[in-house]
Amino acid sequence: MLKIICSKASLQKSINISLRAVPSKTTMNILECVLVDASSNKIRFITNDMELGIETIVEGNIVEKGIVALDAKLFSEIIRKLPDDDVSISVDDRYTTQITCGKANFTIPGRSREDFVYLPILEKDDVLTISQFTLREMIRQTIFSIAVNESNRLMTGELFEIKDNILRLVSLDGHRISIRRMPLKRDYKDHKVILPGKTLNEIMKILVGDVDESVNIYFTENHILFETEDTMIVSRLIDGDYFRIDQMISNDYETHIRVNRRVFLECMDRSTLFAREGEKRPIILSTLENQLLLHIDSSLGSMNEEFDIEKEGKDITIGFNPRFLMDALKVIDEDEVDIYLVNSKSPCFIRDFEEKYVYLILPININNPS
Repeated sequence: MLKIICSKASLQKSINISLRAVPSKTTMNILECVLVDASSNKIRFITNDMELGIETIVEGNIVEKGIVALDAKLFSEIIRKLPDDDVSISVDDRYTTQITCGKANFTIPGRSREDFVYLPILEKDDVLTISQFTLREMIRQTIFSIAVNESNRLMTGELFEIKDNILRLVSLDGHRISIRRMPLKRDYKDHKVILPGKTLNEIMKILVGDVDESVNIYFTENHILFETEDTMIVSRLIDGDYFRIDQMISNDYETHIRVNRRVFLECMDRSTLFAREGEKRPIILSTLENQLLLHIDSSLGSMNEEFDIEKEGKDITIGFNPRFLMDALKVIDEDEVDIYLVNSKSPCFIRDFEEKYVYLILPININNPS
């Protein structure tokens, strides 16, 4: 009924990708399966948790065409523990599956494809093509400020917007906003969709190509499709109107400081020794001429540090969650970063001159020492 022969490495690569769309808990047992589809001239692994679906091509030889659904996690564990050699997978008419590699032989039950939920078939008439590296980096540089709870579903996703041939990714969690912008190399139709955080996390792990390897992105009303040379990833979109981000972003400031990113990040990292979970102790930043003074005080102890900066405008004292500053500083590549402040109760903006990135961080109220 089915027989394929593949290398262990090829099987492991494909099943690792496929597992990303296998739910950890479900009332539909068929969703815990990977569909091994060798009914055409290619071997495909397909998984679908109803929100995210993945189809990936497996390198190997088809001896006999057929289809079987196998428990994805068990299949993955068997493949992982096999020796590095060719693996033979054969299925009889009762879906009993033999997995053989060298002298190792496993027998596991398979299932019919009848109840399996295939990936939706989407129109492919509207495509955005960018490098896998670029997309992966833009996601990495914004995904940390997606909300983890589901009190507001829109916050658990990320805005994916094409407007005036600029791709913009936006995330927010109620305490901060992360924005990355990239000019596109040719004309594209405008789009505005909200992708679930889970989808973005998985895409970031699946897209391992460099700047020379591209990914095609297709948009429909309810889904988005990411397609590489050997893998398709289909995700449902989050329904709703995203927050009016442009109304939250301001170019006004009273104080502009330029800091060495590495020095500032290392200082923030040291301050977290005293930032206990639940205490919400801010790190207090104070400018004094061309010095930035940092202070944190908690039940564990205190820290004071200062370093040189470039400053324009008024001196200011303001408090922040140090981890929020660190998250933004970690994903900026420049050696020097520009921070714009208005007063102790207004958000700070970390952004470059061209606004390829903008990070807004709300302050924590403090009693100014003056």
